[in-house]
Amino acid sequence: MNRNRKVSRRFVLRGLGGAAVALPVLESLAPKGATAGGTSTPPFAIFLRQANGAAVAQNTKVGNEPERFWPASTGALTPDSLQGRALDELTDFRDNLLVVGNVNMENYNFADGHARGAFQCLTAQPAAVPGAGGSSEAGGESLDHRIGAELNADGRESMFLYAGSAGGWLGGACISHRGSANRRAPLHDPVLAYQQMMGIDSDQFATLIARQRSINDLVKSEMDTLLGRPELSTQDRMRLELHQQSIRDLENGLSCDLSKDQEAALDGLAAGHASNNGDEVLAAVRAHMDVAALAVACGYTRSVAIQVGNGNDGSTRYRNLETGEEMENFHFLSHRRLSHGGDGEIISDSDVLHHYVDRQFAMAFRHLLERLSEYVMPDGQTLLDAGLSCWFNDLGSGPGHSFRNLPNIIAGSAGGFLRQGEFIQLGGDGTNHARFLNTLGSAAGLRDANGDLISDFGDPAQDRTPLPEMMA
Repeated sequence: MNRNRKVSRRFVLRGLGGAAVALPVLESLAPKGATAGGTSTPPFAIFLRQANGAAVAQNTKVGNEPERFWPASTGALTPDSLQGRALDELTDFRDNLLVVGNVNMENYNFADGHARGAFQCLTAQPAAVPGAGGSSEAGGESLDHRIGAELNADGRESMFLYAGSAGGWLGGACISHRGSANRRAPLHDPVLAYQQMMGIDSDQFATLIARQRSINDLVKSEMDTLLGRPELSTQDRMRLELHQQSIRDLENGLSCDLSKDQEAALDGLAAGHASNNGDEVLAAVRAHMDVAALAVACGYTRSVAIQVGNGNDGSTRYRNLETGEEMENFHFLSHRRLSHGGDGEIISDSDVLHHYVDRQFAMAFRHLLERLSEYVMPDGQTLLDAGLSCWFNDLGSGPGHSFRNLPNIIAGSAGGFLRQGEFIQLGGDGTNHARFLNTLGSAAGLRDANGDLISDFGDPAQDRTPLPEMMA
C-alpha cells in the first residue's frame, strides 16, 4: 500500500508508568534525503453521525414544512445562502465546507428505516439477514474501519466513539463494523478513549488528576531532551508547545467530566457520556472530538467515527434554543408526534424543535473544526485542511424515514482532493451512496493495488466509482 512509501517524521515519547505520547510531524527531524513531496500531512477522515434526518422542506401529515437545513442556493456558500438554516452555525467555516446534496442510499430490505440508514450509512451494504428489522446487522465492513485497517500503523483499528444512552434501538452503537454481522464495540467514555490513546490506565489518570499533574509530566525528561536538539526548528518547537497545551486543556476538561461522573455514580445516576440529557451528551461529543483531534494530529489514527445516540436516538432530550428547556426525546420530535411510530398526539412546532436539534449538532461540528484549525502542520496546512470531517445523517428526513437526499456536510479538502466552499447537487436520481463513500475513502488516502482511487467499497451490485463532481 502507498502508506509504506511515506517517510515517517513522527516520534513517540515513552515515559514513566508506560505512558506514551505520540507527537505531531516534526519536519526538521526528517531523515536526510526526504523529498518535498513527502512533507504533506497524510489525510484522515473523521465521521460524525446524527440520526433522524434534518428539518428540511417537506409535506407531512402534520403540515407543510419550510426548508431549515440546506443552503438557499447551489454554488458558492455565502452568509446569505446560509442565513436562517442550521448550517449558518458554520458560516465562519463556509470556505472549508463542501455541502453535498442528492446522496441517495439503496432501499435494501432491512424492514426498518432506522436500521436501513444506520447499518448502511458507512457500509453501503444490504442487511446481513434481510427483513430483520430492529435485530438487523450490517452486511459488510464500514468505511471508517477500512481506512484504519489499511492506513493505521501497526494494524491499529480506527477509533470508534459513542455518546448517549447505552443500549436502546438497534442495540446502541451500530455504525462501525469489521465485516458482515460483525459490529464494533465503541469507547463510550472520553476519559477511557484518552487513556487508551496515551497508554495509561484509570489508576494512573486518577493519580495525575489528584496531583494536578499531566501526562506531559510523565514524559518531561524525554520532551526536554527532544526540545534540546539543536536541529529542531522554531516552527517545530511551536508545534510541540501547542501539542502540550492541547493535551493539558483536554485533560482539564476530562478531569471535570470525571468528577461529575464520579458524583453521578455515587447518586446512582448514569455518567454524562451515557446521559439522556442533550447538553451532557453533546458535551461528551465535544470531549470525544478533542480526543479525535489529538489522535489524528499525532498520527495515532487516520480514522475516527463518532456516533451520537442509538439507532433512532430515541432517549436523548435536547434543549429548546429559545426557552432553554429540555424538549421531548429526539425520535418523537422527528416523527412530529408523541410516539415512536406514526400515531400519537401531534407535537406543536415539532419541525422548529427538530431544527433546534440540527443547530446543536452544527455547533458541535463547529467545535471539531475549531480544534482542527488550531494545528498548523509542517507544510503550512492546518489539520482541518489536511483531512476531511464529515457530519452526516443516516436519514434524509424524520417523518418519512427517507433514504434519499441524505445530509452530508464535509469540512476540509483532504490535502486538496475535495472541492471547498460550495453547495453541490449530485446528478441523477438513482443510488449513488456507494460512489459517495468510495470518494471519501479515496480522499482519506485509500488506493487499490494499482495505486488508483478505490472503487471497490460497498455492495458490488452498486456503481462504486468515485464522484468527479466532488473532486477539486
